[in-house]
Amino acid sequence: MRRVVITGLGAITPIGNDINSLWESVKAGKCGIDKITHYDITDKKISLAGEVKDFNPEDFIDKKEARRMDRVTQFALVAAKEAMADSGIDLNKVDRTRFGVVFSSGIGGIDTIEKETVKGHEKGNYEKISPFFIPMIIANMSAGQIAIAFGLHGMCTSPVTACASSTNAIGDAFRQIRDGYAEYMLCGGSEASITELGIGGFASMNALSKSTEKERASIPFDKERNGFVMGEGGGVIILEELSHALDRGAKIYAEVVGYGSTCDASHITAPIEDGSVAAACFKAALDDAGLKTSDVDYINAHGTSTPLNDKCETKAIRLAFGSDANKLMVSSTKAMTGHMLGAAGAVEGIITVLGLKEGFVPATINYREKDEECDLDIVPNEGRNQNIKVALSNSLGFGGHNAAVVFKKYEEA
Repeated sequence: MRRVVITGLGAITPIGNDINSLWESVKAGKCGIDKITHYDITDKKISLAGEVKDFNPEDFIDKKEARRMDRVTQFALVAAKEAMADSGIDLNKVDRTRFGVVFSSGIGGIDTIEKETVKGHEKGNYEKISPFFIPMIIANMSAGQIAIAFGLHGMCTSPVTACASSTNAIGDAFRQIRDGYAEYMLCGGSEASITELGIGGFASMNALSKSTEKERASIPFDKERNGFVMGEGGGVIILEELSHALDRGAKIYAEVVGYGSTCDASHITAPIEDGSVAAACFKAALDDAGLKTSDVDYINAHGTSTPLNDKCETKAIRLAFGSDANKLMVSSTKAMTGHMLGAAGAVEGIITVLGLKEGFVPATINYREKDEECDLDIVPNEGRNQNIKVALSNSLGFGGHNAAVVFKKYEEA
């Protein structure tokens, strides 16, 4: 088994448009949720979301090219550029056939779907819509655009597993390197679904919080939680085989050591209430890492702020960890970012990695009312300066998809 380390990070989020600002916001417990500005919310039931602020794609991407990309791909490419620069990899000195991309989106270019559908309807002819419609909407195009931008010729793919998508992307990329198929992988996810159609679709199924108070909207594990808050953005992680990283003197953030993935195979949106299959996922990730439940210090939970998810995830953690669950710190950073859907796992993975490197456990902010069914140490309201060595990042998606990645504080070989 080859060791896999993280050597580059990039992010664009509701609480920061780069890694440094994201991390400073996490440490400060900043809430990125506010009134929706992407469209008119007059008379709408849902008024809050975690929007990316002050984003101009033309600051990073050629104007002509940016116009041919949906917002979801713009986020992907901007985060990828930051991560590649952060890694310090000289692409002229690596075998690009051994450098792959696993990058996800749960939904894809929904903003383009919405706008071009309206255009086609108004024109009375759908053959009059943009010739870039298809490449702008398909969920694999962010991965493709990233590979094109950097000339990466290794495996390029896009697991689409709803809200577990980018956690699966990290895990799949990890195994490509560990098992000898690649030396470098760029992985992560992006999402841009704060549109009338995107919000409307989740609102119609009563999945979103109707709160008008931004401090009481995304409140994971709180007894008053009533739905998730949509977020948007992207996150990218550069993975590298350890000897390559050491040979070029790369900075190393942390190590990826395990990955698990299961499917509830039960319901299209609801998790299994006893948490048994999610628990099996967590156990599989730890088994893959060769670690015991007692080795884990922290879990970055899926923690969506929906009544069912947070209760079922608590059960899954307790089932998987047994008595060791009592000493775990378990927080949900969706209280800060909202739920970034297919990008959630990537951004939460980045936050987890930075926590390992710097010895900081992020808080579940805006927590007020204790729920007896969510009886874990959720690190309420205040983050903790604490040395942690092993952390788990969980993602659970519609369709019953469960994914978990184990990160470990880097220690020299």
